[in-house]
Amino acid sequence: MKRDRAHRIELKSKREIGLMRQAGLAVWQAHQIAAPLMVPGNTTRQIDAAIEAYFEKIGAEPLFKNYPNSMRGQPAFPAVTCMSVNEAVVHGIPDDRPLEAGDIVSIDTGCRLHGWCGDAAITHPIGAVDPQTQQLLDVTSGVLDLAIELLASKNRWSQIAQQMGQYVADHRLATVECFVGHGIGRQMHEDPQVPNFRSRSLSGSSDFDIQPGLVIAIEPMVNVGTKQVKMLRDQWTQVTADGQRSAHFEHTVAVTEDGPRALTTAPAPAESMDPPGLAGGKNSN
Repeated sequence: MKRDRAHRIELKSKREIGLMRQAGLAVWQAHQIAAPLMVPGNTTRQIDAAIEAYFEKIGAEPLFKNYPNSMRGQPAFPAVTCMSVNEAVVHGIPDDRPLEAGDIVSIDTGCRLHGWCGDAAITHPIGAVDPQTQQLLDVTSGVLDLAIELLASKNRWSQIAQQMGQYVADHRLATVECFVGHGIGRQMHEDPQVPNFRSRSLSGSSDFDIQPGLVIAIEPMVNVGTKQVKMLRDQWTQVTADGQRSAHFEHTVAVTEDGPRALTTAPAPAESMDPPGLAGGKNSN
């Protein structure tokens, strides 16, 4: 591991990226476990329990459970997944409300396996959803795909963030600006901060080079209406200020000599570095 001297960014070696792929595969499998459970009548608490049982089975440390609250005196996060339903943007706490057809659920989870972290999020429709909601899902997943693709051709993150923000705006949706992505490695949150939009600070010292060894969690959050959010009384769940819907997609992505590599996607056919418990789970959602 070496440091980008212009920032406090720990660049990962090829070997370390390979180890991070193990954690990424575990997170991918956690999402495969969740996907068929995203149906009317199930609860987010049930789905969270299934993910917790999987992480325990393979000896992975959940990154979210007991994560400290940023506000002094407030409770730590109580679950292994963030389950954000409909107008919830991020940090939703799993509960016992049965899911209903037409809902959307953003599930965000991560783990540490053999000392290295993986983190990913997907927003699922519960049954059929209306056209506006489907567009929200398509644009949010699409802007994440765009960011990963641009890692191969851009030199600075600000160039990518600019295009991400424009992509969302062109579809008349709003990028959430108070939450951003992050570097990731031995810790879930490392430098740099990874915004999904171009800001004044990103034009200066907060910008960073796209170079081999960079590993970041890219996680756009997109709202139907306002970009503004507010916190609920549980001191964790963030919801849209206008009550309209939000979506969230995320991958842990490494920049390599051969181009960008999403570490939290399905294993390649010839890939043999599977974490414990992965065998037999080759379907991709």
